[in-house]
Amino acid sequence: MNQALEYSTSRKRPSPEEPYLVIENASKLYETPQGPYTVLTSINLTISEGEFVCLIGHSGCGKSTLLDMVSGFRRPTFGEVRLQNQRIEEPGPDRMVVFQNYSLLPWKSAFDNIYLAVKTVYPHKSKAEKVAIVREHLEMVGLTDAADKRPSELSGGMKQRVCIARALAIRPKLLILDEPFGALDAITREEMQEELLKIWQDHRVTVLMVTHDIDEAIFLADRVVMMTNGPGAEIGEIMTIPFARPRDRTQIVENPDYYSLRNHALEFLFQRYAHGVS
Repeated sequence: MNQALEYSTSRKRPSPEEPYLVIENASKLYETPQGPYTVLTSINLTISEGEFVCLIGHSGCGKSTLLDMVSGFRRPTFGEVRLQNQRIEEPGPDRMVVFQNYSLLPWKSAFDNIYLAVKTVYPHKSKAEKVAIVREHLEMVGLTDAADKRPSELSGGMKQRVCIARALAIRPKLLILDEPFGALDAITREEMQEELLKIWQDHRVTVLMVTHDIDEAIFLADRVVMMTNGPGAEIGEIMTIPFARPRDRTQIVENPDYYSLRNHALEFLFQRYAHGVS
Protein backbone atom coordinates (compact mmCIF):
# COMPACT_ATOMS: atom_id res chain seq x y z
CA MET A 1 0.00 0.00 0.00
CA ASN A 2 1.19 3.50 -0.74
CA GLN A 3 2.22 5.72 2.12
CA ALA A 4 0.65 9.18 1.80
CA LEU A 5 3.24 11.87 1.12
CA GLU A 6 3.14 15.48 2.28
CA TYR A 7 3.96 17.92 -0.52
CA SER A 8 4.26 21.67 -0.07
CA THR A 9 6.36 24.70 -0.90
CA SER A 10 9.06 25.98 1.42
CA ARG A 11 6.54 28.21 3.23
CA LYS A 12 4.65 25.30 4.71
CA ARG A 13 1.90 26.07 7.19
CA PRO A 14 2.25 24.53 10.65
CA SER A 15 0.83 21.03 10.94
CA PRO A 16 -2.49 20.78 12.79
CA GLU A 17 -1.95 19.86 16.45
CA GLU A 18 -5.28 18.76 17.89
CA PRO A 19 -7.06 15.84 16.20
CA TYR A 20 -10.75 16.60 15.70
CA LEU A 21 -11.88 14.28 12.93
CA VAL A 22 -9.92 11.03 12.74
CA ILE A 23 -10.23 8.49 9.92
CA GLU A 24 -8.24 5.45 11.03
CA ASN A 25 -7.41 2.47 8.79
CA ALA A 26 -10.80 2.82 7.12
CA SER A 27 -11.57 0.42 4.27
CA LYS A 28 -14.83 -0.17 2.43
CA LEU A 29 -15.71 -3.43 0.70
CA TYR A 30 -18.90 -4.60 -0.99
CA GLU A 31 -19.88 -8.21 -1.61
CA THR A 32 -20.62 -8.96 -5.27
CA PRO A 33 -21.38 -12.19 -7.17
CA GLN A 34 -17.77 -12.07 -8.37
CA GLY A 35 -16.44 -11.69 -4.82
CA PRO A 36 -15.52 -8.75 -2.57
CA TYR A 37 -15.10 -5.37 -4.32
CA THR A 38 -12.81 -2.96 -2.49
CA VAL A 39 -13.66 0.73 -2.87
CA LEU A 40 -11.26 2.21 -0.30
CA THR A 41 -8.17 0.73 1.33
CA SER A 42 -6.69 1.75 4.69
CA ILE A 43 -7.57 5.44 4.70
CA ASN A 44 -5.79 7.38 7.44
CA LEU A 45 -6.48 11.10 7.82
CA THR A 46 -6.59 13.46 10.79
CA ILE A 47 -8.27 16.87 10.53
CA SER A 48 -8.05 19.63 13.14
CA GLU A 49 -10.95 21.74 14.36
CA GLY A 50 -11.52 24.70 12.05
CA GLU A 51 -9.48 23.20 9.21
CA PHE A 52 -10.65 23.29 5.57
CA VAL A 53 -9.69 20.09 3.71
CA CYS A 54 -10.48 19.23 0.08
CA LEU A 55 -10.51 15.75 -1.47
CA ILE A 56 -9.73 15.42 -5.16
CA GLY A 57 -9.35 12.43 -7.45
CA HIS A 58 -10.82 10.79 -10.53
CA SER A 59 -14.41 9.57 -10.64
CA GLY A 60 -14.70 6.19 -8.96
CA CYS A 61 -11.86 6.76 -6.49
CA GLY A 62 -14.18 6.58 -3.49
CA LYS A 63 -14.35 10.28 -2.53
CA SER A 64 -18.11 10.25 -2.00
CA THR A 65 -17.90 6.90 -0.20
CA LEU A 66 -15.39 8.45 2.19
CA LEU A 67 -17.74 11.40 2.77
CA ASP A 68 -20.58 8.94 3.40
CA MET A 69 -18.51 7.23 6.11
CA VAL A 70 -17.77 10.57 7.75
CA SER A 71 -21.41 11.66 7.54
CA GLY A 72 -22.58 8.30 8.89
CA PHE A 73 -24.57 7.16 5.85
CA ARG A 74 -22.23 4.19 5.48
CA ARG A 75 -19.95 2.38 7.90
CA PRO A 76 -16.40 1.32 7.07
CA THR A 77 -15.94 -2.41 6.63
CA PHE A 78 -12.69 -2.15 8.57
CA GLY A 79 -11.32 0.68 10.68
CA GLU A 80 -13.31 3.57 12.08
CA VAL A 81 -14.13 7.26 11.85
CA ARG A 82 -14.21 9.42 15.00
CA LEU A 83 -15.35 12.99 15.62
CA GLN A 84 -14.11 14.43 18.91
CA ASN A 85 -13.21 10.89 20.01
CA GLN A 86 -16.76 9.63 19.37
CA ARG A 87 -17.06 6.85 16.83
CA ILE A 88 -19.34 7.75 13.90
CA GLU A 89 -21.89 5.02 13.27
CA GLU A 90 -24.93 6.90 11.95
CA PRO A 91 -25.94 10.31 10.59
CA GLY A 92 -26.35 13.15 13.06
CA PRO A 93 -26.90 16.93 13.16
CA ASP A 94 -23.29 17.44 14.25
CA ARG A 95 -22.35 16.63 10.61
CA MET A 96 -24.26 18.48 7.91
CA VAL A 97 -23.94 17.62 4.22
CA VAL A 98 -24.40 19.98 1.27
CA PHE A 99 -24.86 18.14 -2.04
CA GLN A 100 -24.46 19.25 -5.65
CA ASN A 101 -28.18 18.86 -6.41
CA TYR A 102 -29.35 21.34 -3.70
CA SER A 103 -31.72 18.89 -1.91
CA LEU A 104 -34.28 21.55 -1.04
CA LEU A 105 -38.00 20.85 -0.56
CA PRO A 106 -39.51 22.44 -3.69
CA TRP A 107 -42.86 23.33 -2.09
CA LYS A 108 -41.26 25.28 0.77
CA SER A 109 -39.74 28.75 0.71
CA ALA A 110 -36.07 29.42 1.40
CA PHE A 111 -37.07 30.52 4.91
CA ASP A 112 -39.15 27.40 5.55
CA ASN A 113 -36.45 25.03 4.24
CA ILE A 114 -34.06 26.41 6.84
CA TYR A 115 -36.73 26.68 9.56
CA LEU A 116 -37.62 23.01 9.20
CA ALA A 117 -34.00 21.99 9.90
CA VAL A 118 -33.77 24.32 12.90
CA LYS A 119 -37.11 23.11 14.27
CA THR A 120 -36.04 19.46 13.91
CA VAL A 121 -32.70 19.89 15.66
CA TYR A 122 -33.83 22.42 18.28
CA PRO A 123 -37.43 21.43 19.16
CA HIS A 124 -37.24 23.05 22.60
CA LYS A 125 -36.29 26.53 21.36
CA SER A 126 -39.08 29.07 21.18
CA LYS A 127 -40.52 30.00 17.80
CA ALA A 128 -38.99 33.46 18.13
CA GLU A 129 -35.55 31.94 18.68
CA LYS A 130 -35.94 29.66 15.68
CA VAL A 131 -37.08 32.52 13.46
CA ALA A 132 -34.13 34.62 14.61
CA ILE A 133 -31.70 31.81 13.74
CA VAL A 134 -33.20 31.45 10.26
CA ARG A 135 -33.09 35.18 9.58
CA GLU A 136 -29.52 35.42 10.82
CA HIS A 137 -28.38 32.72 8.42
CA LEU A 138 -30.35 34.06 5.46
CA GLU A 139 -28.64 37.39 6.06
CA MET A 140 -25.28 35.62 6.33
CA VAL A 141 -25.62 34.32 2.75
CA GLY A 142 -27.20 37.49 1.39
CA LEU A 143 -30.70 36.11 0.87
CA THR A 144 -32.84 38.17 3.24
CA ASP A 145 -34.85 39.54 0.30
CA ALA A 146 -35.39 36.03 -1.11
CA ALA A 147 -36.69 34.48 2.12
CA ASP A 148 -40.19 33.87 0.76
CA LYS A 149 -39.13 32.49 -2.62
CA ARG A 150 -39.40 28.81 -3.45
CA PRO A 151 -36.47 26.92 -5.02
CA SER A 152 -38.00 27.18 -8.51
CA GLU A 153 -37.75 30.96 -8.19
CA LEU A 154 -34.07 30.92 -7.20
CA SER A 155 -30.94 30.67 -9.32
CA GLY A 156 -28.52 27.78 -8.84
CA GLY A 157 -26.19 29.93 -6.77
CA MET A 158 -29.05 31.17 -4.59
CA LYS A 159 -30.29 27.62 -3.99
CA GLN A 160 -26.83 26.54 -2.90
CA ARG A 161 -26.67 29.54 -0.55
CA VAL A 162 -29.90 28.33 1.04
CA CYS A 163 -28.37 24.86 1.48
CA ILE A 164 -25.27 26.29 3.13
CA ALA A 165 -27.37 28.53 5.38
CA ARG A 166 -29.53 25.55 6.36
CA ALA A 167 -26.47 23.47 7.18
CA LEU A 168 -24.83 26.17 9.29
CA ALA A 169 -28.07 27.16 11.05
CA ILE A 170 -27.95 24.06 13.24
CA ARG A 171 -24.35 24.75 14.28
CA PRO A 172 -22.72 21.53 13.06
CA LYS A 173 -19.31 20.43 14.23
CA LEU A 174 -18.43 19.46 10.67
CA LEU A 175 -19.63 20.79 7.31
CA ILE A 176 -19.41 18.18 4.55
CA LEU A 177 -19.54 19.47 0.98
CA ASP A 178 -19.95 17.00 -1.91
CA GLU A 179 -19.17 18.87 -5.15
CA PRO A 180 -21.41 21.74 -3.99
CA PHE A 181 -20.62 24.04 -6.92
CA GLY A 182 -20.36 21.42 -9.65
CA ALA A 183 -23.67 22.36 -11.30
CA LEU A 184 -22.95 26.10 -11.42
CA ASP A 185 -21.57 28.17 -14.27
CA ALA A 186 -17.97 29.38 -13.98
CA ILE A 187 -18.77 32.93 -12.82
CA THR A 188 -21.33 31.84 -10.21
CA ARG A 189 -18.94 29.12 -9.06
CA GLU A 190 -16.22 31.65 -8.33
CA GLU A 191 -18.71 33.88 -6.52
CA MET A 192 -19.80 30.94 -4.37
CA GLN A 193 -16.20 30.06 -3.58
CA GLU A 194 -15.65 33.60 -2.34
CA GLU A 195 -18.89 33.45 -0.33
CA LEU A 196 -17.94 30.12 1.23
CA LEU A 197 -14.50 31.40 2.22
CA LYS A 198 -16.02 34.47 3.84
CA ILE A 199 -18.46 32.36 5.84
CA TRP A 200 -15.71 29.96 6.84
CA GLN A 201 -13.41 32.82 7.82
CA ASP A 202 -16.13 34.28 10.06
CA HIS A 203 -17.26 31.01 11.68
CA ARG A 204 -14.34 28.60 11.26
CA VAL A 205 -16.52 25.53 11.03
CA THR A 206 -14.47 22.46 10.11
CA VAL A 207 -14.97 21.64 6.41
CA LEU A 208 -14.39 18.45 4.42
CA MET A 209 -15.13 19.02 0.73
CA VAL A 210 -15.01 16.90 -2.42
CA THR A 211 -14.19 18.66 -5.68
CA HIS A 212 -12.89 17.74 -9.13
CA ASP A 213 -11.54 21.27 -9.62
CA ILE A 214 -7.85 21.64 -8.73
CA ASP A 215 -7.99 25.44 -8.79
CA GLU A 216 -10.98 25.42 -6.45
CA ALA A 217 -9.21 23.09 -4.03
CA ILE A 218 -6.05 25.21 -3.94
CA PHE A 219 -8.01 28.43 -3.46
CA LEU A 220 -10.21 27.10 -0.64
CA ALA A 221 -8.28 24.52 1.31
CA ASP A 222 -5.65 24.35 4.03
CA ARG A 223 -4.75 20.90 2.70
CA VAL A 224 -5.65 19.02 -0.47
CA VAL A 225 -5.94 15.24 -0.15
CA MET A 226 -5.30 13.51 -3.49
CA MET A 227 -6.78 10.04 -3.96
CA THR A 228 -5.38 7.26 -6.12
CA ASN A 229 -7.66 5.52 -8.61
CA GLY A 230 -10.08 2.82 -7.56
CA PRO A 231 -10.79 0.07 -6.95
CA GLY A 232 -8.98 -0.10 -3.64
CA ALA A 233 -8.27 3.65 -3.67
CA GLU A 234 -5.88 5.11 -1.12
CA ILE A 235 -4.65 8.55 -0.12
CA GLY A 236 -1.78 9.10 -2.54
CA GLU A 237 -0.47 12.49 -1.42
CA ILE A 238 -1.48 15.43 0.75
CA MET A 239 -0.61 18.96 -0.36
CA THR A 240 -0.36 21.65 2.27
CA ILE A 241 -1.47 25.00 0.85
CA PRO A 242 0.83 27.81 2.07
CA PHE A 243 -1.21 30.90 1.18
CA ALA A 244 -2.16 33.19 4.05
CA ARG A 245 -5.77 33.98 4.88
CA PRO A 246 -7.88 35.89 4.04
CA ARG A 247 -7.10 34.95 0.46
CA ASP A 248 -7.19 37.08 -2.64
CA ARG A 249 -7.68 35.13 -5.85
CA THR A 250 -5.64 37.55 -8.00
CA GLN A 251 -2.69 37.52 -5.62
CA ILE A 252 -2.75 33.73 -5.42
CA VAL A 253 -2.73 33.14 -9.19
CA GLU A 254 0.17 35.60 -9.51
CA ASN A 255 2.20 33.68 -6.92
CA PRO A 256 4.76 31.24 -8.40
CA ASP A 257 3.90 28.75 -5.63
CA TYR A 258 0.39 28.49 -7.05
CA TYR A 259 1.69 27.06 -10.31
CA SER A 260 4.02 24.71 -8.47
CA LEU A 261 1.12 23.30 -6.48
CA ARG A 262 -1.21 23.21 -9.48
CA ASN A 263 1.33 21.46 -11.71
CA HIS A 264 2.09 18.92 -9.02
CA ALA A 265 -1.62 18.09 -8.64
CA LEU A 266 -2.05 17.86 -12.42
CA GLU A 267 0.96 15.56 -12.68
CA PHE A 268 -0.46 13.35 -9.91
CA LEU A 269 -3.93 13.10 -11.44
CA PHE A 270 -3.19 13.03 -15.16
CA GLN A 271 0.14 11.25 -15.38
CA ARG A 272 0.65 8.99 -12.38
CA TYR A 273 -3.07 8.32 -11.90
CA ALA A 274 -4.59 9.00 -15.29
CA HIS A 275 -7.59 6.87 -16.24
CA GLY A 276 -6.49 3.61 -17.76
CA VAL A 277 -3.13 3.57 -15.98
CA SER A 278 -2.70 0.71 -13.57
